[in-house]
Amino acid sequence: MNLAELQQVFSHWLVSASDESAQLLGNNAAGLAVYQNNYRAQLVGCLEQAFPHLRRWVGEEAFLAASITHIDSHPPHAWTLDAYPEGFYATLKDVFPRNPDVHELAWIESALNEAFVAADAEPLAPQVLAELDWDTAVLSLTPSLRCHGLTTNAEAIWSALWQETQAPEAVMLEQAGGLLVWRRQFTSRLRQVDALELAALQQVQAHGSFAGLCEFLVERLGEEAGVMRAGEYLATWLGSELIVGVRDV
Repeated sequence: MNLAELQQVFSHWLVSASDESAQLLGNNAAGLAVYQNNYRAQLVGCLEQAFPHLRRWVGEEAFLAASITHIDSHPPHAWTLDAYPEGFYATLKDVFPRNPDVHELAWIESALNEAFVAADAEPLAPQVLAELDWDTAVLSLTPSLRCHGLTTNAEAIWSALWQETQAPEAVMLEQAGGLLVWRRQFTSRLRQVDALELAALQQVQAHGSFAGLCEFLVERLGEEAGVMRAGEYLATWLGSELIVGVRDV
């Protein structure tokens, strides 16, 4: 067995701990167990670091069990462990199928981490707006923006855990809404929005057209209220530095 083959067998054994791979490696159970424990401990530590508030919310034992489930079915897929927590959200939906608060809390922590390392973008200069033809304007949103639906009070739970205060019990929202996560300067931001603003922002993400945004809102609110709401959203998104580019087409 050459070095490349040995590395491949060892990598397969770390993930599967199969008897066949162990035999090819000399079947030294005690020696191999050290590597297996180190492998799992490092990945568990990676998930604990990425989801500290989720860990507190579900409890140490439940978090560890979910982590092991994830590790057993999802080996590292990138050159850096920074990318490993990305798929944990999907595992949690399988492990906690009836706990949307857990899913949404996990999404918040994951999105905040992703936003922090997303590509940089400069805020839009105010003078650019004065020269635009808004009928043809196309908006560009910050690459750090992440959007997600919200059905529980996960935002309030996360905020309490972050502030180290008593977290409220998980409850379903009377009306579903949304979550926005993005980075402003050097700080990741989290904001809860209603369903209409979430849908409007996703409309801009998909198409960019300000005229299209107005049409989208007019269909839902009527002409006068829809155009007014589009202007309100534009002002809010500019002030929050969600919009980082605009051009005429």
